[in-house]
Amino acid sequence: MRGVSRWFGIVAAIWAVAMTVGVLAQTAAPAGPAAVPPEAKKMKAAFASSPAAIESGKVLFAKYCRFCHGNTGAGDSTMAPKTMKPSNLTDAEWTRGSSEGEIFWVIQNGAPPKYEMKGLKGKITDADTWNIVHYVRSLGGAGK
Repeated sequence: MRGVSRWFGIVAAIWAVAMTVGVLAQTAAPAGPAAVPPEAKKMKAAFASSPAAIESGKVLFAKYCRFCHGNTGAGDSTMAPKTMKPSNLTDAEWTRGSSEGEIFWVIQNGAPPKYEMKGLKGKITDADTWNIVHYVRSLGGAGK
């Protein structure tokens, strides 16, 4: 009986190792499309930019975005994971688009193609997302 238990334990351990290696070897599929969909560019903000919307967006940015994008949005936070390079939201080149709708889409769904930046859909309201859009556009980068 002892031999059967030992044999069963060895087989179970080998199976567990094989399953773990199999899971780790899989390449995770992107969470969405390889680029921001073209229809996002056509989206317009639900409300106009205003000092109040920008200030609200600034507070939300500090809570949800500053960790990676830094205090000024320059993508220079030392707290960002070492494996990713957050976008500089104050520079002139934005590879994922700079329209209101494109920025909204990225905040909601994440940043393609690798989706290292996760989206906030379901965590914040659409109105809060638009406030962040207005704040990000106020930083003076390509989104302006």
